[in-house]
Amino acid sequence: MERSSASATLAIEGMSCKNCVAHVEEALAELPGLETATVDLASKQAHVRFDPAALSVERIVEAIEALDYQATPLA
Repeated sequence: MERSSASATLAIEGMSCKNCVAHVEEALAELPGLETATVDLASKQAHVRFDPAALSVERIVEAIEALDYQATPLA
């Protein structure tokens, strides 16, 4: 049985350097259900793919905001 995947793009405010990007990527990598996460400093966005049965966009936003960045899902 194949797992379903969902994806989301989030705008992230407050990142100013490559260490910020690494900090966000490390926090996201610890989330159960996360498949991939790519954080881009130039666009100030994160692109994530995850298992919706194990993880929600809201939980991803919470993980980013726990690092004192502001995250907003994009449509």
